Amino acid sequence: VLMQFMGAYYREWLSSARLQTPQGCGDAGRIYIHADTDQRTLETGRALAETLLPGCPVAVHSEPEGSRDPLFDPISAGIAKPDWEIAAKAVRERLGGNPRHFLDLHRAAFGTLQFVLTGGGSAPKKLLEPPEEVSVSVTGKSFQVNEQLSVASSLSESLLLEYTNGMQGKDLGWGRLDAGTLFRIFELHAAYADLTRRTLYFAQARSSNLLDHILLSMEQAVTGKAVPGALGRPGAAVLILSGHDTNLSNLSGMLGLSWHLPGYQPDDAPPGGALIFSLWQQPETGQYFVRTQYLAQTLQQMRSAIPLTMAAPPVKEDVAFAGCESAAKSIGCSWETFAKTLQKAIDNRFVSM
Repeated sequence: VLMQFMGAYYREWLSSARLQTPQGCGDAGRIYIHADTDQRTLETGRALAETLLPGCPVAVHSEPEGSRDPLFDPISAGIAKPDWEIAAKAVRERLGGNPRHFLDLHRAAFGTLQFVLTGGGSAPKKLLEPPEEVSVSVTGKSFQVNEQLSVASSLSESLLLEYTNGMQGKDLGWGRLDAGTLFRIFELHAAYADLTRRTLYFAQARSSNLLDHILLSMEQAVTGKAVPGALGRPGAAVLILSGHDTNLSNLSGMLGLSWHLPGYQPDDAPPGGALIFSLWQQPETGQYFVRTQYLAQTLQQMRSAIPLTMAAPPVKEDVAFAGCESAAKSIGCSWETFAKTLQKAIDNRFVSM
């Protein structure tokens, strides 16, 4: 339902920007939606398809059921093969020489989460137990951060879903959760995402392939000619990739992007949020520019299932690109600078056509 609200908002926004005609099905073939194979990403794609052009045949493309899509998870798909020792070392370097310090920075958030879980009572196991430090280890075909942070991250996300699903009373964090408490707790999820998903080497391993296909698709839009590796056909006006918060964190880590929407932790990627690259052409010169924005429903919009319109929109923030900071809130970044930034961020060792 919430993604249908987002689709209805996108329909209004695209129509107001003259990227889509509001009546008829003539633009159905100019919208390309590609979703990961998980149920939730497929349902997200379908909800958007149904509301972008209601009653029109907008297809949702995906890999075969049960397969791994190399766009969203190239490691599991066998396309990207990172060196896990290098990945673990990169995370350890971000922790610095004192692995206790990271937990100390977030001790108050751990305490808040512990109270929501137990109400101040005893528990067989606490979130923070000796040794109170963040450790990183290589486990087979991945690296792993010890459970003190990873479990806290997962629990905080579960509480977020309770809140945004509109749960009430004892069903909402045992009656011990409200918006302010959730904000403090979600610091742990944001910290975990920043450490494990935005660290450059792992972000490149997991999303270079995705970013490369985004760049090729935008190049196809600029040239109007078919580009190998692009998603959709020349002439497409809208490309939607229905993936995961992990992908958004990876992309922001690769590109050094940062945002801070009201009510959320910095660089948070809440359910249904979107990183938008919109391509514009200046009529006088023919030059192309890219505007980068991050958009998401507020917690209250999700909790109360509030329909979205141009008059009552989700929250949106312009996101600055390296080398384009001064232009970020006006016309955006020149296509040439934008493309060079993406090319520099992409590690071709992890890319497949």
